Amino acid sequence: MNSEAALNGGLATRRTRLVNRVTARMCRVSARATGFVSQPEPRTIGLFARGRQLVAGNILLAGHLVEAKGAQPWDIPAPHPQFADALHGFGWLDHLAAVGDREARVVAQAWVWEWIARYSGGRGPGWTADLTGRRVIRWINHALFLLSVQSPENADKFFRSLSQQTAFLARRWQVSSPGLPRFEALTGLIYAGLALEGMERHVAPAKAALSRACKEAIDAGGGIPTRNPEELLEVFTLLTWAAQALSENGQMAAPDHIAAIERISVTLRTLRHADGGLARFHGGGRGMEGRLDHALAASGIRTVAADGRAMGYARLSGGRTTVVVDASPPPVGEASRFAHASTLAFELSSNRRPVVVNCGSGMPFGPDWERAGRASASHSTLSIDGFSSARMASDDSTGRPRLTDGPHHVSFDRTDKGYATVLLLSHDGYLASHGLTHVRCLDLSTDGRALMGEDSLSALTPADRKRFGAVLDRTRLSGVHFAVRFHLHPDVDASLDMNDTAVSIALRSGEIWVFRAEGAVRMTLEPSVYLEKGRLKPRPSQQIVLSGVALDYTSHITWTLAKAQDTPVAMRDIGRDDPLAMPDY
Repeated sequence: MNSEAALNGGLATRRTRLVNRVTARMCRVSARATGFVSQPEPRTIGLFARGRQLVAGNILLAGHLVEAKGAQPWDIPAPHPQFADALHGFGWLDHLAAVGDREARVVAQAWVWEWIARYSGGRGPGWTADLTGRRVIRWINHALFLLSVQSPENADKFFRSLSQQTAFLARRWQVSSPGLPRFEALTGLIYAGLALEGMERHVAPAKAALSRACKEAIDAGGGIPTRNPEELLEVFTLLTWAAQALSENGQMAAPDHIAAIERISVTLRTLRHADGGLARFHGGGRGMEGRLDHALAASGIRTVAADGRAMGYARLSGGRTTVVVDASPPPVGEASRFAHASTLAFELSSNRRPVVVNCGSGMPFGPDWERAGRASASHSTLSIDGFSSARMASDDSTGRPRLTDGPHHVSFDRTDKGYATVLLLSHDGYLASHGLTHVRCLDLSTDGRALMGEDSLSALTPADRKRFGAVLDRTRLSGVHFAVRFHLHPDVDASLDMNDTAVSIALRSGEIWVFRAEGAVRMTLEPSVYLEKGRLKPRPSQQIVLSGVALDYTSHITWTLAKAQDTPVAMRDIGRDDPLAMPDY
């Protein structure tokens, strides 16, 4: 990492933090609202079980659990900066409101008014535009819950703080990072401008700024630069909330705002698995259960999944089976800080059960897990021993590695054959290092009972063959070792079968899938992990590994993942996921 760049970045961060605090302090004397003009219908979704945990003093935020029975969370040292962000963003208020009884209300009120007492002077980590926008939305959404049986004095403090935060947003949203942070800040400002007396003047400029942000940050295909599906869902949800709040107050969202919602809805449907969860790529999780379908329904936009690529992803579906593939180069530059080397990786779900997955983001579990989760070996794709399809290099002030030297060209071809849909893909991520191109063919039957695949490594041009020959010379003709991995969801029960020539995969629904492979490869069943937001530790799982050696200009293997013949077409599956495993927002 360049020391001068790190110093400059650190100075800029400290300056922004200082200006934020000074601005927050100045905004204490801004014009004050005394009540609500209108109050948006609460649209945030909380979890009852998580709310009961909070009432009991067990605070689980950003994968970190803190026990604070009878204590204020503001007294507890934050175990991680993301914990502090989640605490000051007040997403946990949704869970307490989901409980809604007197005990939950008392806890929520005590924590909110203590925050006002401690941090209204601009202190603490919560004075950033994105966290303030997130906080304002929750306070307005749950105002009736928070103001119930409160004294006029406390109500005055509540509105005074909301007014201060609104003035802060009006002055500081411009310094929020483009993308999700800016959408959070501007949606919060629109909410406040519509809901609070005397704040109407903020609506028009915030509405115009949100329209510009939609035009700049949402591309023509309904995607965002980070290519993070869960982040896209958060942006979509905020844009939908803002449009609904404007509509309820007799205003129309700007055309660019509405167009962005329409474009994103197509992309999200492409990224939706059969179980209603999101595909997990580039740092994103599956999302809270039901959140994606609720957001799509609330938008009122009736669209279908894209036939081609959407935000760089391709989707195959047949019967009750869904496959989502990363079919584009990874993000670059600033957008790659959380990106993964996942090109040509796929996930497969059957009915409401994930089967083949990617390991996910290890960020909540520390830097080592974060780095491991970003490697190609943590995804269901081919990787060359010791190499990922994109490399990581720390070159910014945060020290978080960006992706570099990744695939520049990813080919894509989709063919509908009537009885099956075929994707033919390739990427050049190993061209510079080994002279090899990874080609992957995925063939999903129309009834969804069989996925057939072929993976190959090929030196296609004379220059590629020369480079590959040099690699063979360095290895003394021992070849290039590679592995094709298929990470399995933790709820899957897998075992080697038929003299280690097949893997039987049993789902909790009762379905049985069988994996087989052909070619000069060795098939093993090895330990893996499932990195899931909201969990305290990585979940142990398994992975099917096909290990081979490339000795010629072309090496290829074929494999099939198919339902066992005695598995019925439809099965009754009424099991429920553990809501405590779902992430906070």
